[in-house]
Amino acid sequence: MIRIGLLSDTHSFIDDNILSYFEECDEIWHAGDVGDFRVIEKLESFKPLRCVYGNIDDAKMRRTFPLDLRFEIEGLDVFITHIGGYPERYNKRVGDIFRKDAPDLFICGHSHILKVMFDKKYNFLHINPGACGHHGFHKFRTMARFNVENGKIKDLQVIELGMRGSLTRNTINSPE
Repeated sequence: MIRIGLLSDTHSFIDDNILSYFEECDEIWHAGDVGDFRVIEKLESFKPLRCVYGNIDDAKMRRTFPLDLRFEIEGLDVFITHIGGYPERYNKRVGDIFRKDAPDLFICGHSHILKVMFDKKYNFLHINPGACGHHGFHKFRTMARFNVENGKIKDLQVIELGMRGSLTRNTINSPE
């Protein structure tokens, strides 16, 4: 079993409060729009990191991280990109990939809207952790964590970090 901390759209913001939710995680996955490279440095000094670049990320970020990341972990085929869409509304590039070879888990960011949806057409789970930074139109800052064991996602938790611009509210919700 491996424990994953999942975030996206930090837009140059990371703090110890965010990291405190990932203390027991084995890896952190970032679905793009990192912003300042100091976010990467802080994450990598904390836990092993898998990351893709997003549309706001600069040339250094794009040289360091890929547009798409596909890998297998604990028997689970994972695909991460920043801009991908969601079930019934994937962008063409991602849809073409799924028509040829769909993963078990698809993760993207970009929308700043937390979504956890099962795609019946391609038979996989889609997760967008929302945005945990302060820049954007989202009202609540969110991220997620979960376990991967024997090719399955278990114990998925949505973490609400409070209102955008606020550092006070911290709750964890486990979707059923």
